Amino acid sequence: MRTLDPVNRNELMRWYECARKLTCELCEPLEIEDHVVQPVADVSPPKWHLGHTTWFFERMVLSETPGYEPLHPQYNLIFNSYYNALGPRWARSMRGALSRPTVREVLSYRSHVDQHLLEFLRSGNGQISSGVSSLVELGTHHEQQHQELLITDIKAILAHSPIYPVYRPAPDVARNGSIRAATEDFTAFPAGRYNVGFSGVGFAYDNEKPAHFVWLGDFELRNRLVTNGEFLDFINDGGYQRPELWLADGWDLVQQQGWNTPLYWIPDGDRWKMFTLSGVCEMDLGEPVCHVSYFETDAFARWKEMRLPTEHEWEVAARTAEPEEIHRGSFLDSGLLRPAPDSSEPGTISQMFGEVWQWTSSAYLPYPGFRALPGALGEYNGKFMNGQYVLRGGSCATPRTHIRASYRNFFQPEKRWQFTGIRLAR
Repeated sequence: MRTLDPVNRNELMRWYECARKLTCELCEPLEIEDHVVQPVADVSPPKWHLGHTTWFFERMVLSETPGYEPLHPQYNLIFNSYYNALGPRWARSMRGALSRPTVREVLSYRSHVDQHLLEFLRSGNGQISSGVSSLVELGTHHEQQHQELLITDIKAILAHSPIYPVYRPAPDVARNGSIRAATEDFTAFPAGRYNVGFSGVGFAYDNEKPAHFVWLGDFELRNRLVTNGEFLDFINDGGYQRPELWLADGWDLVQQQGWNTPLYWIPDGDRWKMFTLSGVCEMDLGEPVCHVSYFETDAFARWKEMRLPTEHEWEVAARTAEPEEIHRGSFLDSGLLRPAPDSSEPGTISQMFGEVWQWTSSAYLPYPGFRALPGALGEYNGKFMNGQYVLRGGSCATPRTHIRASYRNFFQPEKRWQFTGIRLAR
């Protein structure tokens, strides 16, 4: 048993309460009907996110405390996401088929678990195990992941309505309108031996460890993200009709799914609009292109006669800009809920954090010496290390305190519903 001083204990409780409160605040603009809709299998109903993040604390922390009984015997089935070691799971694609538990019952479940967990953390005369504190800390970061997924899924849900509902009115901030970002400058990095992965103090997921050295050849990273205007040039040059630009699986999807623009683009005569969480708006050509798959990203890079960075190249470059770039980036905290155009001085690397998740060319694989967490938590990251690509940097839907240079996100190459974009390398 490790003793935490009252400051650490209070900080852990404050961190927990802030994360739990924000999740509910993100759902406040929703109507009851919005909470149950699941238009595609990738999207989970908001009600399910509220329940799953609560189940995580109940199952991972409270179930191990003496005398605690789960609130409902079937919640483990309904709200277990992918932990096979913890019992059977309701099919992900059928989460929208559940009218019960109701939103009211799920919110009551959240209050029940919050009350018991906070009481448990306050008890014990200052004694709390390092294992429990680590689980609560992991749970709050897990909650932040679902805050991002909530925003992403809410956008997908509302976009499937032909009336294009507004989630939140657009904040009153100046934007670049139809101005295209014109700079094409790159930052060069010399060949050498670089340290990558997490080795600092504080929280990190197991897939960011251990830190290790890699050898990188000379490379250059573009100083800003690819814009809507640049991607429109790709479209106008027949980018979606030229098979020589596409990987085979990507070209098959273009044909099967009828892709001809990024997700949420809306043609309007000779102009373009786009669906945002503030409704339909005129396209900002200087804004980073968003909601593109790995296949579209790779095809665009080929069209530009460039390539995508590897995840290690990205991380090396990001460390030169951290933490200033984290402070400048548009994250969930900004309230913009869409990527912002580049406003940095030419010749400086920018937009490394926030705005959009940046696809890399790296397959999602374990680092040398990787060890999954023990028990059910070992399923958190390790078992997904096949058939996916690494993304870096966070997005306008990511909480600012959730991101760091070593953070590794990962998705299958066909996914487009997440806030994903493009940075070029050569």
